Amino acid sequence: MDSLFPCYAGCAFGTEGLVARELKDLGAADVSAENGGVRFTASGNQLFTCNLWMHFCDRLFIVLRDEPCRSFEQMFNLVFAVSWNEYFSGDESIDVTCKCTRSALMSPRDCQSITKKAIIEKIRHSTLQQTFPESGASLPVHVTVRNDQAMIMLNTSGTALSRRGYRTWNGEAPLRETLAAALVQLSGWRPGQPLHDPCCGTGTILAEAALMAAQKAPGIDRTFAMESFACFRSQDFALIRSRTASLMDPSRVKLISGSDIDPDALELARRHIRQAGFSPDAVRLDRIPLQDLNLDSEDGVFICNPPYGVRLSDQKQCRDLYRDLRLLKERHPTWRLCAISSDPAFERSFGGKAAKKRRLYNGRLECVYYIYY
Repeated sequence: MDSLFPCYAGCAFGTEGLVARELKDLGAADVSAENGGVRFTASGNQLFTCNLWMHFCDRLFIVLRDEPCRSFEQMFNLVFAVSWNEYFSGDESIDVTCKCTRSALMSPRDCQSITKKAIIEKIRHSTLQQTFPESGASLPVHVTVRNDQAMIMLNTSGTALSRRGYRTWNGEAPLRETLAAALVQLSGWRPGQPLHDPCCGTGTILAEAALMAAQKAPGIDRTFAMESFACFRSQDFALIRSRTASLMDPSRVKLISGSDIDPDALELARRHIRQAGFSPDAVRLDRIPLQDLNLDSEDGVFICNPPYGVRLSDQKQCRDLYRDLRLLKERHPTWRLCAISSDPAFERSFGGKAAKKRRLYNGRLECVYYIYY
């Protein structure tokens, strides 16, 4: 039987519930959400499957130690206590990242140095290895020290899970893929129902909706750090990947469309959707001003990430656009409208209170997701 690992899913504030639900659906045990993340238990195969399928979280970690820590000596001993030779086979590049918050230890650079020193000393002590060429695959170690509690973790994902691989060109204000997926999920949209992004930009919301509709795993086209860990060498991740890929059905992508006034953004959107694995006609894209948009279908969902007007010089133009969104909703009375914005005057500019609101973060920018039924 596969060994079980205590794990942690890092995610943006506001998406913890979505991540917890997805982990449960994928078979993870002991799932418990907390601010900025979700704890769970999983086997190696389950953890790899989660890396393939997770839509909303940033990275998945194996938790090696989680204990109080107020000094560098404690930090060294905490890291040294880990059986690193289970994960290290000889030539890996030991890459340590660290984040410190409200703790006695507040120097990430010093914590990184102590952590790497303790890892090398433990491997030297356990295996008698004296040289560390670090010429092989990465062993990504992540340390968080929050309120004097240190978590020593292995990053099983590698680069962020938002890096699906389809978006190789970005527009002026790119929306992270994990947040775009969260907007689609929280909107209440379901595959087969009309979905339109009236400010689609480079098409991230549309691409994420297409992935969901086609049952294509978001991480199927990329690799993960855990594939090179010594403890997982005997597991057949290739078979899991092959079975996962076979579930994709592009013919399920229907009634997803977008529009924008920027021809360059629309061209990028077409490239992204094509690189996500869908034909040019799977997602319809049109150059239409918001004021002129009028769709024939009923009972659909508008999902958009309009400009926020962060700069004072842009606010009037953005708030005029919010009023145009209200007029769009009035022209489509059977449609739901969902928009994310950091502008506190969004509802006033839109001209009505949202039926439902959800606080989310776009990067470090606090936003609200407004849903009008």
